[in-house]
Amino acid sequence: MSANKDYYQVLGVDKKASKDEIKKAFRRLAHKYHPDKGGDEAKFKEVNEAYTVLSNDKKRAEYDTYGQAFSGGGGQGFGGFDFSGFQGADGFNVDLGDIFENIFTGGGPFGGRGANVRRGSDIQVDIQLPFKESIFGTTRIIKLTKNSQCKTCNGTGAKNEKETITCNTCNGKGKLHETRKSLLGTFTQVKECSDCFGKGSIPKEKCKDCNGSGVVKSDEEINITIPAGIQHGEMIRLSGKGEAVPHGVTGDLYLRVHVEAHEAFKRQASDLLMDLNVKLTDAVLGADYSVETLEGNLKVTIPAGASSGEVLRLRGKGVPVSDNKRGDLLIKLIVKTPGKLSKKAKKLIEELKEEGV
Repeated sequence: MSANKDYYQVLGVDKKASKDEIKKAFRRLAHKYHPDKGGDEAKFKEVNEAYTVLSNDKKRAEYDTYGQAFSGGGGQGFGGFDFSGFQGADGFNVDLGDIFENIFTGGGPFGGRGANVRRGSDIQVDIQLPFKESIFGTTRIIKLTKNSQCKTCNGTGAKNEKETITCNTCNGKGKLHETRKSLLGTFTQVKECSDCFGKGSIPKEKCKDCNGSGVVKSDEEINITIPAGIQHGEMIRLSGKGEAVPHGVTGDLYLRVHVEAHEAFKRQASDLLMDLNVKLTDAVLGADYSVETLEGNLKVTIPAGASSGEVLRLRGKGVPVSDNKRGDLLIKLIVKTPGKLSKKAKKLIEELKEEGV
């Protein structure tokens, strides 16, 4: 989150707002920006980040005291540096590692309290959907090649999950320290151990299929249910169907829907719109027409004296909005005036004219 942002402004609340006010503001904005509802994903993450800090008494107090750059949710400021090796101007080495870890991260980037969880990348896929399927819903199967949890070891990386040994690379700490010097002194950057993935232990015997990582690249078929009434540009999120990472949380799969245009129908909220060409005589005298809809042919009665532009409403023939409720089908009448008239037809029209019709 940008350092010039204010968490209170993000949620639209006062700095003295109560927990209930903060929760209500978060729910309202989360609903507005949720990716599943076609919202702004960046805004959603921003709102979630602000709520994570302001809903926690300890983090909120730290944020109010130190500002965003030092808050538990902002992720700005000193990044992943460990201050345990900081050297003062007088040459005295000061161990600030535990102090900064306890104040700002609640235990540091590794280990028990406040540990960061590894998370796999999200995947986005675009899918084309015929207009009819967007109205009534459908199912799809997509095939992806991605990193998935190893099924042989259930992601543990071990032939036998209970048999582990201490990682020699990090000596069981799960992290490694890389020392660097600068004008301000000596800094030690903390990195996750790449051999044990921060766990401090490794399998006594690795799984033969994933070589101990718990993750394998494979082809996966995913069944997708497209809900009725989905609109162009909307996103469907499938939690845990993205990329897997060793000993972490699998990312999500996002499906962006592109609805194909229909030659006869358009959508307006929960209603379907269409035009119907009607003969002049049928508009004057009335008639029954057979109309082809997304569900088959329907009989439509044109009332006598109908005018061009008039709209007929067929209730319950539009977009499904729930299990027992649907929008309407709106039929706009287009009365076609003949371009050429026979002598007989012209004479009849002239007679009508004389009668003031």
